[in-house]
Amino acid sequence: MVKIQIALTLLLALSVTGCKTTPPLTDDTIVTSTVDGVKLTHRYAITPPKTFTPINEEYRALYNASVMSRPDFGGNLVRYLENAQSYKVLGAVENNWLAVAEQDKEQLLGYVPLRAVVKSALYEKTIKADQRRARTRARNPAPAKKNNCIAVDGNSRACQNSSSGTWIID
Repeated sequence: MVKIQIALTLLLALSVTGCKTTPPLTDDTIVTSTVDGVKLTHRYAITPPKTFTPINEEYRALYNASVMSRPDFGGNLVRYLENAQSYKVLGAVENNWLAVAEQDKEQLLGYVPLRAVVKSALYEKTIKADQRRARTRARNPAPAKKNNCIAVDGNSRACQNSSSGTWIID
């Protein structure tokens, strides 16, 4: 009887010491998710999209766009894209956002709005078109605001302030 108790105690001690506990998940823990049949690797802090359409092409940032943890502005800011730098767009997701990764990498960094990046092949053309619009606006400034004045008592006049709508008597 004593031998059975000792054997059971030993067996219990060995079974408890043999158990492994899984480490807790942190924001930087790398996880995988499968969305629409595509396997995505990302940090635990990044929310996997609900829908995913693969693109897997090189794009360039049009400005220092915010990379978000989910495909809307309600997520957390993960980092910023660097203006004119190349990134890999993994795919299109809900809300007209794009899933981005570092160039030549497969790990999802986060999500950016559709207009934050442009295909690398179209980058120069897009920048030149934007510069032409800026030059056109500079050459054709907005027309000067007309003074809205009326004569008062023949000797003075009252003018309306265009920004506040207040009348001022000169």
